[in-house]
Amino acid sequence: MYRILVVDDDPILQETLQQTLSFHNFYVRGAFDGESAVQMVMQEKFDLVVMDVNMPKMNGLEAMAAIKRFDPTIVVIILTAYSNVADAVKAVKEGAYNYLEKPMSADDLVALIRRALKAQSLVETSVFSAPRLLGPEQDKFIGESDGMKKVFKLIDRLARVNTPVFIRGESGTGKELVAKAIHYNSPRKDQRFVAINLAAIPETLLESELFGHEKGAFTGATERKIGKFQYADGGTIFLDEIGDISPNIQVKLLRVLQEHRFTPVGSNREIKFDARLIVASHRDFEKMIKEDKFREDLYYRLNVLPVFLPPLRERQADLPLLIDYYCRYFNHEHKLHITGIQPAALQCLREYTWPGNIRQLRNVIEYAFIMETSSEITLAALPPTVRQGGSNQEDSEKDEAFAAQINVEEVKESVLKGEKIPLGSVDMQKLPLDFNVAKELFEKEFILYALKLCRGRINQTALKGNIPNKTLLRKIEKYEINPRQFYDN
Repeated sequence: MYRILVVDDDPILQETLQQTLSFHNFYVRGAFDGESAVQMVMQEKFDLVVMDVNMPKMNGLEAMAAIKRFDPTIVVIILTAYSNVADAVKAVKEGAYNYLEKPMSADDLVALIRRALKAQSLVETSVFSAPRLLGPEQDKFIGESDGMKKVFKLIDRLARVNTPVFIRGESGTGKELVAKAIHYNSPRKDQRFVAINLAAIPETLLESELFGHEKGAFTGATERKIGKFQYADGGTIFLDEIGDISPNIQVKLLRVLQEHRFTPVGSNREIKFDARLIVASHRDFEKMIKEDKFREDLYYRLNVLPVFLPPLRERQADLPLLIDYYCRYFNHEHKLHITGIQPAALQCLREYTWPGNIRQLRNVIEYAFIMETSSEITLAALPPTVRQGGSNQEDSEKDEAFAAQINVEEVKESVLKGEKIPLGSVDMQKLPLDFNVAKELFEKEFILYALKLCRGRINQTALKGNIPNKTLLRKIEKYEINPRQFYDN
């Protein structure tokens, strides 16, 4: 649940805002002046602050500056009267996400908060690819490797301009996250971010997908369709795997870049558009150009501001930061309490070559969360592929099969022998001679036992117990079981 601090010296407005945001499932606290707000931020964790400009003791601009110095990741939204709009604009320039004029509607405020939290989440998720300031200085970012520091500085600059961006790097390095970070830190942040994977769309449909078509333009075109370029107007369009498009689409895309207009399939009308273009690919374009597989003129049009993402194997300094981030992420996602990683497991991850880069690291950490039963990730909890240093598809499939094995042999033996299950009060020898009743009694005891073995972890219980996740959740609700009771057992 997101935590929001509402700061306004008007008690009626503050109470109204708190009630509104609580209704929308936010955790809300209040403060009546800037000085109190700063103190609360230093004592409690908040994701977002909604703050008035004119307040006693410390005004909104001063309070925002103090809050940002303490924690630059907190999102600030400014509330202002019409006469103070200039101050609100100044606040946005100095780090506020946006501002709203009073009186504002509850829907407008909630919508703005959700957009702001989404932007914050994207930047947080792309900790390895988006600029994150550690202090008031503008040259410190999360990420220790020199290669990523260069990327962070580029992202910061690219967010301020409007030229095309070419993101290059191996699969899994976070190219789309970089594109989102650029968009959500740019003046276009309130407009659409439209992403399309060009390699996933058949050649026969790609032109229509990008530029739209008129009704009857081809067989199956039963109605007029707006293309992605028109849909992204005013925002950002991200074309992933740009190296996979055909020569025909390359020609059309070059014309669109030159003239900022396009013609839908089956139409005679030209449509102007204003969208920031970001493209990405893992391919070797210099080689493709020599082999006449990619137009050189299109390449130079796209490659105005290239961003090269280093592979994870070249970012040893960032590995502990990424692991720490994913531990916090999966603790929140799965309601777990894993505090970190043991030295032997960390050393194993350092020695691994990471062919799948960040995407693979994320999956490895989630795998470890499912398999681990202690408070730290151990070497034994890592996938066999990683422990053995392998990277082929066959080994990966073995990992998945290993994770899905049933681990309830002790329970089966107890049932066959008519013994009491290790947890609970049901004696199998004394069950009523009614299949449905016995089934439900055993079912509840089995789930309790499995949850105890897995320390209350839902995903791990589902995998080890061979229970579909949705079924397990439904049974937990049916039998009024609280998995949290097993967290510390």
